[in-house]
Amino acid sequence: MQFLEAIQTCIVKKYCDFEGRASRSEFWWYMLGYIIVCYAWSFIIGLITGASVMAGMDGEFHFSALQLLSYVPAIALVLPTLGVSVRRLHDIGKSGWWYLISFICCIGTLVLIYFYVQDSDGDNEYGPRPQD
Repeated sequence: MQFLEAIQTCIVKKYCDFEGRASRSEFWWYMLGYIIVCYAWSFIIGLITGASVMAGMDGEFHFSALQLLSYVPAIALVLPTLGVSVRRLHDIGKSGWWYLISFICCIGTLVLIYFYVQDSDGDNEYGPRPQD
């Protein structure tokens, strides 16, 4: 699966789909796109709010409602990110509930990354092996 195909699959076709499986390429291409969008959006918002603070020249930081906009992509993409993560866990034969281990600080996240890099285990209870 290629970059744009993975983005289209996760956001358009399977926005809130927790059933089935996701290949490694689908998961990692989507995550790359997610990171690019979130950082680029935050950078743009930072430039705008930074310019408005600089225009004030009073040396104080003023919280702006505009800064809340930096969270828009992350909030909008919560469901597809969770969905592709659960489908990726299904691909290696794990329950989607394993995602909750990510709430155990760094250790949980490292365990999930280990799971995400694993190869598909062939056909399993969640369906046939996805095509790459």
